[in-house]
Amino acid sequence: MLIRRIVLSKSLHHFRLLSNYATAAAAVVPEVDDDFPKPNPKYAETIHAVVRATSGKNIAAKERKAGRVPSIVFEQEDGQHGGNKRLISVQANQIRKLVNHLGRSQFLSRLFDLEVHPDLESQDVIEKVRVLPRKVHLEAGSDAPLNVTFIRAPSSALLKVEVPLVFRGEDVSPGLKKGSYLNIIKRTVKFICPADLIPPYIDVDLSELDVNQKLLMGDLRVHPALKLIQPKDHPVVKIAGARVSDQKKSK
Repeated sequence: MLIRRIVLSKSLHHFRLLSNYATAAAAVVPEVDDDFPKPNPKYAETIHAVVRATSGKNIAAKERKAGRVPSIVFEQEDGQHGGNKRLISVQANQIRKLVNHLGRSQFLSRLFDLEVHPDLESQDVIEKVRVLPRKVHLEAGSDAPLNVTFIRAPSSALLKVEVPLVFRGEDVSPGLKKGSYLNIIKRTVKFICPADLIPPYIDVDLSELDVNQKLLMGDLRVHPALKLIQPKDHPVVKIAGARVSDQKKSK
């Protein structure tokens, strides 16, 4: 009973912290003239889905055989765990195309409109909502989508997002020009993001990094409304000295 109370207390504390941040963020979202990355409108697609009555291995197998991907859409609650679950299936070809074009990481950091229909032939729309893909499970070898989890993302939502990093400036980095090599430590970084401000990626500028210099998570340039939820002093990338094998070759 004591353990249960401790776990419940911690969960409530986490939820209150996030709720307080949500209230503050909703009250004041800084207006900034920014040049932060924006989602490419080329991939602003509506994902079409149909209602799936039940779940289970046999049902999932039938859906995949019919060219559909078993999926779930949740309600946004504390930024990670959802409720108000709806079982749906989405078109395998559409998900595969989006993942291939965007890359898995950027697919999971992009908002889409989702239209849910009662069946394939119907033009009726049961639900139309903006969503963030939370997880996508791909088949090993073929990269065929096996299942997708979406979370609803209204403008009022604060969502935990693993934002991918894009490294630029390698061609002019002083350290790399001297023969050092690029040691990428993190390829994604976790932020709590207002739904309207989720970046598709974060630019990481390497143009001024010299030998043995590094960039930390706290050095990343992001919109001020985004809140880093990992330690600021964790390294993202480092310009490391020449490899031992390269040093031997130069002798």
